[in-house]
Amino acid sequence: MRNQLRPLFDQVVIKELEPDRVRASGLVVPPGTHEPPPQHGIVLAVGPGLDWWGGAGIAMPVKPSDHVVFPASAGAWVEVDEERLLVCRVGELLGVLEQVRDCPRCAEIPLEQGDTCPVCGRTGPTASAIG
Repeated sequence: MRNQLRPLFDQVVIKELEPDRVRASGLVVPPGTHEPPPQHGIVLAVGPGLDWWGGAGIAMPVKPSDHVVFPASAGAWVEVDEERLLVCRVGELLGVLEQVRDCPRCAEIPLEQGDTCPVCGRTGPTASAIG
């Protein structure tokens, strides 16, 4: 039988995601003892919030399947069915990662050939795409 951890109050259960070992430069970082702990994960379960939140109209700001960022010092690590999970208060989360479809800086401005948006990294058309 499989166990599932149900968080209480304003707690969330997060499964750590494997850190990306390939950096933008192409350098492959081997696993080791000196690498920082994971700070990115996926929310598996969310508690109901605090009692007074309902009266104040406050809802939990995250939901299961959200990708979140948290500090290395957040919460407590527990093991459930040989799976390492983080249990922390929702206030300890730094934010929710969301996919941005259109960059606010370059969405309305066409990029010229060879130009690169400093915000999202989108590049303008290549010479082969123009001609």
